[in-house]
Amino acid sequence: MAEHQLECAYRDRFSRAQRAEDEAHRLLAHAQETVSAQHIEPAAYFVALGRPERPLPRTAPRLTREETTAVAQAARRRGRDPMRPGPLASLEFVTGNPRPGLRRWILSTLLLPGAREGHAELHHDGTVLLAANVSWKAARNLAADDLPNAGIAVSEDFIGACCRDLTTTAWELARRLRVDSALQLTATLTAVTPSPTAPTPALVPVVTGFGGFTDVPDHARHPRRIQPVTATLTPLDEAEALKETAQELFTDVMNQFGLDPQL
Repeated sequence: MAEHQLECAYRDRFSRAQRAEDEAHRLLAHAQETVSAQHIEPAAYFVALGRPERPLPRTAPRLTREETTAVAQAARRRGRDPMRPGPLASLEFVTGNPRPGLRRWILSTLLLPGAREGHAELHHDGTVLLAANVSWKAARNLAADDLPNAGIAVSEDFIGACCRDLTTTAWELARRLRVDSALQLTATLTAVTPSPTAPTPALVPVVTGFGGFTDVPDHARHPRRIQPVTATLTPLDEAEALKETAQELFTDVMNQFGLDPQL
């Protein structure tokens, strides 16, 4: 290959990577806007994306409502943990009737009172977006002085369950659509405040110990922002690889609190 052809190939490769990164940031920002519009009190959300390196073209057959339900049900069964249910369990009673969106199907409990807020999007191009409230009832068993002023309690167990559900949903959708490229997973936590001018609250990790007792570790950090973390998955991976990928995301998120978790 001539030198100018090599230069062109590298330039195209970097351009594709940049476009993919820009699209991931756009989708995550859209998800954050979607969940923040629902709250009048501070909250914290897990927001994550699973996207094929080569998304399916618009000419590919669209995902049907029945296929969307089947994917969500299969992902929930695959990642099921009765002791630590994830956002797919919260979305179970809307799974049978996904609502149409812009080239995607949407499962959401954001507008339903009395339940943990969750939001999932399964796109026709193989993209999965997942958002869930990780602060819902996280502080219910804590003493009043365990939670710092202006802090939001976030559940370590539920964050781990979110990582697991993201991984299984992205994998199930890729298999259903016969995606032939690796999946790039990105996850973060974001604080939601009633006013865009309000200060960003600290995120306070709540861990569950022996006997189901919850606590805020003395050595834990209380960051105001969590850096996005990434992992890679392929549609050919087996169950053990899915567990390892979920653990990688979970570890990278919780390490930012100074904690070393296990799924």
